[in-house]
Amino acid sequence: MARHVFLLKPRWSDLDAYNHVNNVTWLEYLQEARVDMLFVHAPEREAEGLAEGVLVVRAEIDYLRPMVFRQAPYPIEMWVSKVGGASFTVAYQIADDDGAGNRTVYGRASTVLAPVAMPSGRPRRLSAVEREVLQRFLE
Repeated sequence: MARHVFLLKPRWSDLDAYNHVNNVTWLEYLQEARVDMLFVHAPEREAEGLAEGVLVVRAEIDYLRPMVFRQAPYPIEMWVSKVGGASFTVAYQIADDDGAGNRTVYGRASTVLAPVAMPSGRPRRLSAVEREVLQRFLE
């Protein structure tokens, strides 16, 4: 397993005055996709810390095309691009395939995440089990 796909359905409240998904909302979309990957698809005994205590250290987004309200969900592909001792990076691509080999890319993004010890909120290193879980999403 490398890439995880999350299907995101825009809401009317996500739109700005230009009828596009607001650029700030993109960060919420990435968070929803990341939570799905870490809470639903990565939990494993002794790796629950990934779901319970991870902070965003850095976020970058390249907006390539506007997203608009539509009935069909936008697929957000994500994968782990780097695993360090005390952080990891998740990469994202929001893109559609039309079935005929044409791909529309709306944006690319990445977030650097650092695990924290709960409830103190202090940074901590990734455990061996967490690193193993993240390796499954590594591309």
